[in-house]
Amino acid sequence: MPGIDGSGQDGCPARATPSMFSLRRARPADLPAILAVQAQCYAPQLNEPPSIWQQRLQHPAALCWVAEAQATAVPLAYLAGYPACLGSITALNGDFLPATAANCLYLHDLAVSPVANGHGLGGALVAEALRMAQARQWSHAALVCVQDAAPFWHKQGFTVTEPATGESRAALATYPGAARYMTRALPVQQGTTRSDFADDCRFRQARFR
Repeated sequence: MPGIDGSGQDGCPARATPSMFSLRRARPADLPAILAVQAQCYAPQLNEPPSIWQQRLQHPAALCWVAEAQATAVPLAYLAGYPACLGSITALNGDFLPATAANCLYLHDLAVSPVANGHGLGGALVAEALRMAQARQWSHAALVCVQDAAPFWHKQGFTVTEPATGESRAALATYPGAARYMTRALPVQQGTTRSDFADDCRFRQARFR
């Protein structure tokens, strides 16, 4: 349910925010910080419980990242997804069910704390996830857009797609408000295999203005 932050924007002026962040894979120990960011960014009915998040962070096939302030090592943004089949939608509060023959990166949740706004963390997390998906030769990425985050996702190349099955429409209906299923095709990288992308040990550092 990618929503970026409580306002749906990732470009307003930063407020008392360090200028240096690191992207890394999320760990179970990040749960309190992730729940805090979730509470800052979403309406109460969109907050998913700690038990669900704990399962996601411990699932070996889940694909979760955080952006942390290097000065404090505190995560201020996160992105959670998993390998999926194009067209499948995870219901609100639903378990991640990674596909064994995936062709799509499903981005279930992206959020950036308001105190870290204006540094491009949302776009950086998405770019990192899409690089991994291309390296695994997945053809698409998909998500459910909630709140007012559609302009951000359009900038990332996603477009609204009508769910193709009754099951996916029912899953989409679990989200309050005008939730939309969005997808984008990914360029094919010739000669790339999963072994070329060490996503389990990759650690990126960059300045985001």
